[in-house]
Amino acid sequence: MAGPSHYIMPRPSFDKPVKLLVVASPYYKDIYDMQVAGAVAEIEAAGATYELIDVTGALEIPTSIAIAERMSNFDGYVALGCVIRGATTHYDTVCNDSSRALQMMGLQGICIGNGILTVENHDQAVERADPAQMNKGAGAAAAALHLIATSRKWGRPDKGIGFTSEILLAQGGKSTA
Repeated sequence: MAGPSHYIMPRPSFDKPVKLLVVASPYYKDIYDMQVAGAVAEIEAAGATYELIDVTGALEIPTSIAIAERMSNFDGYVALGCVIRGATTHYDTVCNDSSRALQMMGLQGICIGNGILTVENHDQAVERADPAQMNKGAGAAAAALHLIATSRKWGRPDKGIGFTSEILLAQGGKSTA
């Protein structure tokens, strides 16, 4: 019996260059290799460029993205990792905290494709990571690309997120700019 069919949106196109940062954890190196291959193929197919950095684990992925967002010039981010359930509750902490951190950054307007796999066993991870199967690395890259396209469609260069020095000054605050 076949499972449900999933719709895949057409790849977005861009009139200006797109640069992504792929932040990946090689904790499970075979899964990492498949996820990165899928993400890179999707990024390149969209005509975008990327940099790849490795971090120790899934909890370090959101922190690395936050650092890059503050200190660099990427249009978006692809988070790749894998958390396989073990014998302790550490699995729940890593899954929940990494996902929550990525979601909070996304709600602030940062374009992030979340490809951190949360699975019960290695076989499930392979099925999801393998480019010939579910190809979740490509899916995370596609999500980031679609978010970038959305932000470019509606974004204005003069419209920031959060407080700007002009708003603070209008409210009697001091500008540090």
